[in-house]
Amino acid sequence: MTLGRFFRLVIGAPVAAAALAAAMTGCVTTTTSSTQSAAASDNHDIATSADEANPQKRARARVDLAAAYFGRGQMTIALDQVKLALAADPNYGQAYNLRGLIFANLGDDVRAEESFKRALQIDPKDGDTLHNYGYYLCEHKRYAESTTLFRQALTVQQYRGTSRTLLALGVCQARAGDLAGADASLSRAYELDTGNPVISSNLAEVLYRRGQYERARFYIRRVNAMPNVSNAHTLWLAARIEHRLHDDRGATDFGVQLRNRFPDSREADSFARGAFDDE
Repeated sequence: MTLGRFFRLVIGAPVAAAALAAAMTGCVTTTTSSTQSAAASDNHDIATSADEANPQKRARARVDLAAAYFGRGQMTIALDQVKLALAADPNYGQAYNLRGLIFANLGDDVRAEESFKRALQIDPKDGDTLHNYGYYLCEHKRYAESTTLFRQALTVQQYRGTSRTLLALGVCQARAGDLAGADASLSRAYELDTGNPVISSNLAEVLYRRGQYERARFYIRRVNAMPNVSNAHTLWLAARIEHRLHDDRGATDFGVQLRNRFPDSREADSFARGAFDDE
């Protein structure tokens, strides 16, 4: 199994659906105009959502609904809701961000990229849009551009998606052949989110490719010890690591688990053939 194939598997395809769905969390922000803020100040009160203009509230509600449809894979309905959001507020950046995700999933690259660019014109420091556009570019093998956007997202103050973006950055660095960079990014992501099996799996894969088998063993064993988390790839990776460390018993133990749990998998076939060194 190639490095790129594994990373697409654990991140999601074709546009990192799981990671991007998570990226939508908290992306809808409350905006308050200066006039509304002044009015609240005159009344010796703080600004609340009740002070928000109706068009803005309608746009936010439509984007929230669109995000829910997007998460269920109902792209056409999600797009309809985004159109209604933009009709209410043509300058709502998060509507364009979600529009980019939808068009990317529909395979419309021209409109997807236009949408992400428009979102960043409205708010150049929106971490969620920087992350999503960066991963979109990574999926299209535009690695240098994607790295730039990921790094910009990581510099945004109070950005809450740091570990997610470090994960995506590490995945894309590995796809580009920069295993040392991927190691650094994924190690930082792990420090921030030690219980995330996706980070641990990717880091173990990178370390295996770098020949750092003891470190790779540590991370993949954590994944395989988690109930209902291990899969054919993580078990096979563990077996290959044990093989590299000349631990035949360990390699066999993981291989037997693989054969018993996933008998029809490509990995089980590789184990049956003793093809530990196949990439």
